[in-house]
Amino acid sequence: MASNIELATRQQAAVPRGIATKGIYAVRAENATLWDADGKEFIDFAAGIAVVNTGHRHPDVMAAVKEQLEAFTHTSFNVAPYESYIALAERLNKLTPGDHAKKTLLVTTGVEAVENAVKAARHYTGRSAIVAFAGAFHGRTMMGMALTGKVSPYKKGFGPMPGGVFHVAYPKTYHGIDTAAAMANLKQLFASDVDASEVAAIIVEPVQGEGGFYIAPFEFMKEVRALCDKHGILMIVDEIQTGIARTGKMFASEYAGIVPDMVTMAKGLGGGFPLSAVTGRAEVMDSAQVGGLGGTYAGSPVAVAAAHAVLDIIEKEQLCTRASTIGDMMLSRLKDMAKRNTFNCIGDVRGLGAMVAFEIVKDRETREPDAATTSALVAKAEENGLILLTCGPDANVVRILAPLTIPEAQAKKGMDILEASLAAVVGA
Repeated sequence: MASNIELATRQQAAVPRGIATKGIYAVRAENATLWDADGKEFIDFAAGIAVVNTGHRHPDVMAAVKEQLEAFTHTSFNVAPYESYIALAERLNKLTPGDHAKKTLLVTTGVEAVENAVKAARHYTGRSAIVAFAGAFHGRTMMGMALTGKVSPYKKGFGPMPGGVFHVAYPKTYHGIDTAAAMANLKQLFASDVDASEVAAIIVEPVQGEGGFYIAPFEFMKEVRALCDKHGILMIVDEIQTGIARTGKMFASEYAGIVPDMVTMAKGLGGGFPLSAVTGRAEVMDSAQVGGLGGTYAGSPVAVAAAHAVLDIIEKEQLCTRASTIGDMMLSRLKDMAKRNTFNCIGDVRGLGAMVAFEIVKDRETREPDAATTSALVAKAEENGLILLTCGPDANVVRILAPLTIPEAQAKKGMDILEASLAAVVGA
């Protein structure tokens, strides 16, 4: 078997450098543990970027996939539809916020869900403009990049971007942007750049993922909902990273008590298999002409089988409650660390359920970001057997996305490694 170094050399020769990767070449994974090509064992605090919320290779997911493989792997829903797709649409129609009539489109990737939500919004409203937020991440396709609120590395050199997309400030309480300031910026957009009557949709993450794990105040989400209602604008809530029990509820928007017009999902939905969805108001989703939505691989029967198992596991193992328990423990540990002079580099600790992060700064007063220490921490943690991810516009936020099925002892061990690694980096 090839080693990590050998695989890195082959990757450099065969794979585009624009694909960012770590030096951990996986050969096996089970629940919250991953083993690399050198036989090293890691606690996985990344979960494939919030994909395996139910853990790597959950037995129920694997059984459901195996059963589907024995039946058929692909017919294309456009050619020969199948009950499992219809049944999953029915389940998501019930699970998403609101008791109005809904319909669900299944596709493959998160950005594909976003693109289809934009298509549906434009078709239904007859308007073209879309409002997104600074720091947002909605994918790497052309429309996904246009909606994304971060230039490097996602948009740099890839322009021009599709037109009709406008960005406004996202509330970041730690950085002095509260609900009032963010809403003022949104209203100013309508006064200076695009009339509200031309806006088809506002797309918002209830917790920014790649943008830094900033949690939108619940009042902000309510005010955006009210503004959309006032101007006939559709509200698209991107739950690709926040959804499927990650934040302690099935969908993070439930905390604010708002009802989106459309919800985009992916990541945790397929339990490790590529699947995404758009669930929206029936009249919105039905607006497009026959053939206007879909795709050859959209709603893969294998991934759909996995998704049914994921939803069953969440209910059976009470993973929403589990997410809150895990998150509370991690937040408590991080806040305790932040109180110590040893760790005065921790500027802010935040999280919703098991979507937890802390921001590393050079100075707590100025809140100047410290990307170097952040990078060093991630490297030291990997050396010590823990996989961490960074995020944020200044690459100084460490995000923690452990599988919701992680054993309590292993979650605590992961936090021990994190603490020891940071202590080593700052010389404590």
